[in-house]
Formats: sequence, C-alpha cells, structure tokens
Amino acid sequence: MAQLINPWAKDSSDLIDLLESDLYGLTQEESNKRLTQYGLNLLSPKKKLNTVSALLSQFKSPIIFLLLSAAFLAFITGDQIDGIIISAIILFSSLLGFWQERMATNAIEKLMSRIHTHAKVLRKGNPVLIPLEQIVPGDIILLSAGNIVPADLRLLETNQLFTNEATLTGETFPIEKSPSILNEDSSLSKRTNMVYMGTYIVSGTGKGLVIKTGQETELGMISARLGTKTPTPEFERGIKQFGLVLMEIVLLITITIFGINVYLNRPVLDSFLFALALAVGLTPQLLPAIIMVNLSRGAKKMADKKVIVKKLTSIENFGSMNVLCSDKTGTLTQGIMTIHSTVDIEMHTQVKILDYAYLNAYYQTGFQNPIDDTICASHTVNAPEFRKLDELPYDFIRKRISVLFSTPGMNIIIAKGAVTNLLEICNYIEKSDGAVLEIDIYTEKIHSLLSEFSTQGLRCIGIAYKNVDTLTKMSRADEAEFVFLGFLLLMDPSKPEVPAVIQELKSLGITLRIITGDNQHIAKTVAENVGIIHPQIITGNQIRKLSDEALIIQANQTDVFAEIEPNQKEQIILALRKSGNVVGYMGDGINDASALHAADVGISVDSAVDVAKEASEIILLEKNLEVLLNGINEGRKTFANSLKYVLITISANFGNMFSMAIASLFLPFLPLLPTQILLINFMTDFPSMTIATDDVDLEMIKTPKRWNIRDITEFMITFGLMSTIFDVLTFIVLISVLHAQEAEFQTGWFLVSVVSELLILLVIRTRKIFYKSKPSNNLLISTIIVILATLIVPFTPLISLFGFSPIPPMFLVILAVIISLYILTTELGKRIIYSHIKFFS
Repeated sequence: MAQLINPWAKDSSDLIDLLESDLYGLTQEESNKRLTQYGLNLLSPKKKLNTVSALLSQFKSPIIFLLLSAAFLAFITGDQIDGIIISAIILFSSLLGFWQERMATNAIEKLMSRIHTHAKVLRKGNPVLIPLEQIVPGDIILLSAGNIVPADLRLLETNQLFTNEATLTGETFPIEKSPSILNEDSSLSKRTNMVYMGTYIVSGTGKGLVIKTGQETELGMISARLGTKTPTPEFERGIKQFGLVLMEIVLLITITIFGINVYLNRPVLDSFLFALALAVGLTPQLLPAIIMVNLSRGAKKMADKKVIVKKLTSIENFGSMNVLCSDKTGTLTQGIMTIHSTVDIEMHTQVKILDYAYLNAYYQTGFQNPIDDTICASHTVNAPEFRKLDELPYDFIRKRISVLFSTPGMNIIIAKGAVTNLLEICNYIEKSDGAVLEIDIYTEKIHSLLSEFSTQGLRCIGIAYKNVDTLTKMSRADEAEFVFLGFLLLMDPSKPEVPAVIQELKSLGITLRIITGDNQHIAKTVAENVGIIHPQIITGNQIRKLSDEALIIQANQTDVFAEIEPNQKEQIILALRKSGNVVGYMGDGINDASALHAADVGISVDSAVDVAKEASEIILLEKNLEVLLNGINEGRKTFANSLKYVLITISANFGNMFSMAIASLFLPFLPLLPTQILLINFMTDFPSMTIATDDVDLEMIKTPKRWNIRDITEFMITFGLMSTIFDVLTFIVLISVLHAQEAEFQTGWFLVSVVSELLILLVIRTRKIFYKSKPSNNLLISTIIVILATLIVPFTPLISLFGFSPIPPMFLVILAVIISLYILTTELGKRIIYSHIKFFS
C-alpha cells in the first residue's frame, strides 16, 4: 500500500492501474482473492470465541480464582473430600454459565444476520449489492444520497455530490466533492476528491475507487489510536456500579468474619473456607450469564414481533422510554401515496403538469423516494424525444430536483420540489390557456392555495420548467427564471389503527411527539385525524427565535413540531432529554441520522437508508407504530425479568449470608460448612436461569422503568433483613427447642435456606398475592424439582459427602411452620415496600 500515498494528489487512472482494477470493476473471482489478502472491511476484527476459549473465559472471575485456590488448599492439607466438592461445584457452575452464554451468543448472531447494510459495486460493469464488509481495495463503488461511505475512496465521477464528514472533522455542514486532483499537502478537510469510511452522502451521486478498507482507513487509524469505545449504556453502568457496592459488602463481611473466627481459635483453614464461601454465597456468580440469556431471549421474542435489537443493553432504554418522537409519513399515515390531482393556478386540471412530473421523477438518479415511486407507478409518458442530458440532484437545502433534457428544437430543464423552494427560482407562471406571465401578481394566490391544500391534508409538490436552447451541462446558477407550471397534489391517508395505538402508548406512559418537515396545516390535520385533540404546534421558524432554555420548556408543551429543518430535529431531541425524559426517535431518512444519534433510543426500519440504520439501536421490520408497541411491551417484560433476578437473588443471598455471619459469632461450630454454602448457591441458581421465561404482571410494564441503584439497595436490605429475622428464629428453634447438634443444625438450616429462598422467589416476583400471579411453567417446574431434591438430600448417600445427617420428621414439620410464617410475613410486608419502590409500581 506504500505506492498509494497521497491518492488525492494522483491521477485517478494511475490509481486504477496501481490497484490493478479498471472502470468496470473487479471480477467476483478477483474480489474473493483480495478479500483473503486484505481481510474483512471492518474497523475491528470479529471476535468469535471457539468452544475451548469460551469455556476458559468462565474461569476469569476473581471469585472462581479464589474458589480454585480454596480447592487447592483443601487438597494439600489432606481434606480431599472438600477439595473434590469445591472443584465439582466450580466445574458445574462454569459449564452452566458456558452453556447459557453459548445459547445467548448464537441467538444474537442469528438476529443480527437479519440486518444488512450493503454497498453498490461494479462487477465488470454490472451494479451489484454486496455487504459492506466484503468490499476490497480496487472495487468501484456507486454512491447516492443516503449511502454510508463504505471505505476510503478516491472519487472518479461526481454529480452535485455532497457529504457529511462530521465523523472525521466535526464539521456538520455538507461538503461538496469533485474528482479534481489536489496538492499533496491538502489537509483532511480539504481533500474534496476523497470520501472516507464512516461519512455519508447527503445529496448527489458519484463513483469512487476503493483505496483502503477496514483498519487501514482514516477512521480505522483514528479508532486504533484513541482506543475508541462506545459509551457504556445506563444498564451496564448500573450493573457495574452495583457490582462494586456488592464487592465492598463482600470484602467487609469476609474479612470481618475470618478475623473473628481466627480470634475465637477456630481452625484457620476452616475459617478461611467459611469466609470465602460466604463471599461466594453473597456474589451471584451467574449474574452476567443469566442477564445475557434474559436479554437475548427478550431480543428473540422482540424479533418475533418484527423488532430487531442491535445492542442488547438498549432494551433497558427502550423499556424506560417515555417520549417517542416520530415523523408522520408511513408511521401515522399509510405511507402509500396516491395522486389526488394536478392543477394550475386557476385550479384547472393539467395533464402537462403530470407529464413533466413523470419525466423528472423517472430520469432523476439521486436517492429513491416515495413521491417519485408514486408518480412513476401512476402515470407514464411515451416521449422518446426527451433525452436526459444532466441533473441537479435533490438536497435538503434547495429541496428540489432539476433534470435537463434535449428535445427537438430546444433543451428544457424540468424542476420538481417543495413549492416555496421552487418559487425561489421562478420568475414566470403559466396559465390554463398557455399564456406565460410575470409571477409576482400571483404569489399571494399561490400561497393561499398552498394553505388551502394543506388544510385538506394534501401534500403539495410544485412543478416548473425552463427552456434553455443549447445548454448541455447544468450548474446551480442555471436554476433561475423558471416558469411555474402548477401543483401536483398527493394523498397519504392516516392509518385507521393509529388512534388506538396512540392511546395504548399513552396508557404505557409514552407521549407521542410528531416531528415533520411538512407545513403546520398538514401536520395539524394529520395529528387531529389520529386522535391528538387540539394539538399544540410550533414551527421551525419559531424554534429559531427561542433560546435553548426556552426550547426545553416549550418542547415539553408541544405535540407537533412542523416545518422543521434537519438540524432542528437533534435540537428538539436534546431539549426533551435535558428536561429528564427518556426519548426515542423514529426515523428512516438521511436527515434523521443526527437525531437518531442524539436520542436515548434510535429507532429505524429495515427499509431505511444506510446511514439511518447504522445510527439506530432498534430496527423495525415494518414501519408501523403497532409493531413498535409490541416491541416496547416485550422490551419491558425482558427488563422486568432481568430486574427480578437481580432483586430476588441479591436480597436472598444478602439475608442468608448476613445471618450466617451473625450465627458464626455465637455458635461453637460453623453454622454451615463451606461446601454446604456452595451447594445452596448452586442449587438456587437452577430456577433463576428460567426467570427469563417468567410471566410479567401488567403493573410492571404499564409505566417506564429505569435502573436505580438506590431502589435496588433498599430492596436488598429490606428483604435481606426480613430473611435474617426468620433465619435467627430458625437458629433459636434448632438450638433451644430441637436441641440440634452440629450436623443436624447444618442440615436443618440447609433445608430452610434452599426451600425458603425458592418459595420467597415465587412471592416477591409479583406485587399481587402470589397465587394470583402464575409463574411460567419453566420457573414453577424447576422450583418444584429443586425443592424436592433438597428435601431428599438428607436421605441419600450425599449425606456424608456434604456433612449432613438424618433429621427427625418433627424437625421438618417445625421448619415447614417457620417457612410458612416467613412467606406470610413477606406477602404482607411486600405491599408496603412495593408501594414506594418504582420497579414494581
């Protein structure tokens, strides 16, 4: 690649020769060879763990390392049984985590394979769509508006090509590109004959030669230098933050208990193993695996509802979203436009307007759009005398498309676009009788008609033309002195189901805000048609006059943002976020990219332009609010079940371990042997794995929920201490009433710990009375199986292996009474606690 230094300063034909390519592109065979040579076109190589690596990764946890050290100590001190048991529990736990994560990873890969971003390349002259990662140096890429630039390209041809290079330069204003040779010392922002990976095409068309791919690109080198990482989502930050809090508690309890037991002259190894077992018991070892499984299963269920999650942790923001911003076209309306009529200034139907609209739409080669699709599907013109010479593609500043044709006798430019923008280049107007007059005296009438059409909910496109004699190549200077021909009126009816869906969103605590570039009259009509009564409307022009502070207040009081410029969308999103909202933005166009990045949840559709899909975290397979609603419900269920595991497991572990820490200070023996603690932890993890399948009460998904460390800590302490109270009661009964000896005490408490934790799980998983909220079959069956296995343990050969002893039936009866009181107290107490803990309210 050394020969390709400073490609912006070299002639394009020389670069093609150096890369052994040609203007018709590579063959598929040559492309495959280069893919092997250069590798996939990715900023960072795909990391795919093989089976052995994935299994070994389960042993990286500090807790696992400490357990392995404990097993080693047990072996070298002659305690072979404990060493074997600890090793076996480590192995089974690791296999369990490996199996769960393996399934989750496979599920995620299958989901992501349903979303592809492609580039259009030439294969010996034929345009072909291929995945971005398969692009290689020497490929010829065809570019058009909305495309992400897939690699570093030297431009060969351009037609009014403008790019957004904010990714590299921070400059958000579109940059015009051309294939001209530049000086070697041209800075990155001045290399107008280059387009770079990660930037995108705002308007126009072009053709480029791939110079560099993947990590060799400018973006790849910047990422490597900076070690670029994406921001950590709130859910991940919350998990890590809580992990740190938990680790502090674990260290405090472990060191304190170890020190006290050594002070009481108990064996140092037993004291160490007991303290270590307490640490393991308090730490949910399978937390990462179970949360990953839960989220991936939720993502799979969301995919069944036509909602693809690109990043699992975005499910939390998706579920906590309370403001949804969306355009109206295709979301609130059917998105299938039909031509209503074509009329001139005198409201007479004119076929000429439709003919000219067709010629403009059919021959423009910018980005495909629904309006042009509708025109071409509704009308055809057999006009072989019209031969296209040139075009000025659509962009979001001019808001029009101009196409130059040659015809016998003279050439003509036909322009189509937003009426107000088209009027900027019109000096004349054509009346019904063909007379061409000065436009000034008709300007007021044009705006009056435009307002009238908008009030009827009609989309209005202007058509104009200009005779140009022998002109064969256009520039923007040629967009002047046009003749305004008339109006093309389009209908896009509202979807009949939308009013009900909006009400359902409102019942879920989600407010819909409409953001559209259409004028306020159309926007108001659509809003009223979908059930937004007396909508509060603000226009882009009014927003420009507001300070940032005023916009924050105004945004929360507004239902419809109309006549909005692309850069104002991001401004609106940020204003809504600054006032404490979790904002989702749904968009599929080129001008939606910055707003999708700015939102807490970027939502796009599978048919969106590349740049919109790349900027999104959630992809809908249908542009439909009903699909979105289904996805929100599944997302909230997934998040609710993830929280259930965290809350229930942490509170139960905290209660049990805190109780054991207390008991160890007053009993002449260890309340539970280290291997028994590990067995409790292992057995109670089995039902926890099925929480992902659990049913979720309506109360838990009817309002947005967010990760809250304070609420989790309060939940853990409250229910943990409640558990401790009944554990102390169990101690008293075992010692004072049943006069249990060491092995009997440990067996009795083992039974109470496992059975109570699993039954309490069924109680506190819901705010309803536990028998009125049915758990999933998987959770219920696994809970029953583990409880039965626990009750059988004292009567099996495992009794001596784990240091248990048979206990009289009276023990079981009394312990059953204690567990029943515990369940009853928890059932009564949870009503008070859940009333002010937001997760369950």
